[in-house]
Amino acid sequence: MSEGRPPVSASPTLEDVARAAGVSRATVSRVINGVRNVDPAIQETVRRAVADTGYVPNRAARSLVTRRTGAIALIVSGAGTDGGENPFHNQVFADPFFGRVAGGVVGFLRPRGVHPILMFAETREARAQVIAFLRQGNADGAVLVSTHSEDPLPAMLVEASLPAVLFARPATPLPISYVDVAHRTGAKLAADHLVARGRRRVATIAGPLDVPASQDRLSGFRDAMAAHGFPYVPCVEGGFTHQSGEIAMERLLADHPGVDGVFVANDLMAQGALQVLRHHGRRVPGDVAVVGFDDSSAATASRPPLTTIRHPVEDMAGEMARMLMERVDDPGRPVTSVIFEPSLVVRDSS
Repeated sequence: MSEGRPPVSASPTLEDVARAAGVSRATVSRVINGVRNVDPAIQETVRRAVADTGYVPNRAARSLVTRRTGAIALIVSGAGTDGGENPFHNQVFADPFFGRVAGGVVGFLRPRGVHPILMFAETREARAQVIAFLRQGNADGAVLVSTHSEDPLPAMLVEASLPAVLFARPATPLPISYVDVAHRTGAKLAADHLVARGRRRVATIAGPLDVPASQDRLSGFRDAMAAHGFPYVPCVEGGFTHQSGEIAMERLLADHPGVDGVFVANDLMAQGALQVLRHHGRRVPGDVAVVGFDDSSAATASRPPLTTIRHPVEDMAGEMARMLMERVDDPGRPVTSVIFEPSLVVRDSS
């Protein structure tokens, strides 16, 4: 051996982690294996020691003991029925909402040594593959973002007794846990803001009206406007895409040329609406004030930057992952829901 060269050391062991953390080997083992009756401060100390020592758990051996894979399925699901060419994947990746969901899920799981497997389930065949994948034990459970009210996958997961948590209230009542935001409250914030800005000829661009979130945002906005003394709010339905926002805004201007305020049910559609208003020479917010919903990257990329209702997607996705891990630990746990509160973010469009 050459003088001065450090000796080659073996891979770090549980004993090395225990020594670095100042705890017993058994405590380290409990933390790594996800046993829940360990003090949170000790868990954090052990996790730091794992990172400092570079210890890598033997996942194969660990799964034999815990019967866990260390992975969960992150499923984006639609309601298609055929296996043909489908723009579904492109729509998912074009919408900043889905990236925020993925970021929230990863942010919660990664420090716990659990990793998501992204799956799409927009066709009958793809849904069958998802159910088979989970039944075969390739993931410990699923967090699901369903994009269509007629999507059968939530009911399929319930019927198969697979651990799952849904992003947003299901369109039909099901015994499945979910997270959601108070959509009606957010819509009321938008109505209050537009009225406070002196807008009197207000309209709205709704999302797809077969989606519960869209229904709630529309009814919440109309109810709040009625409470302010405005019993009629013109509405055009969009599809949560930039292009549908353009088309809806063109229709609103054609049918209601005097409109001076618009609540748009998501930021992507609002971005499209702003583009149409510019094309028609309408000043924002001078002539028309615009409020979106989500507080996504589309809101800050808009010109002018978009006033919007903050939808705390990352926090909701992290909570969804937490709820799933609790269900994996305790399959008999009752289903539950967590509803987050929205907030108004004022920028230059109103």
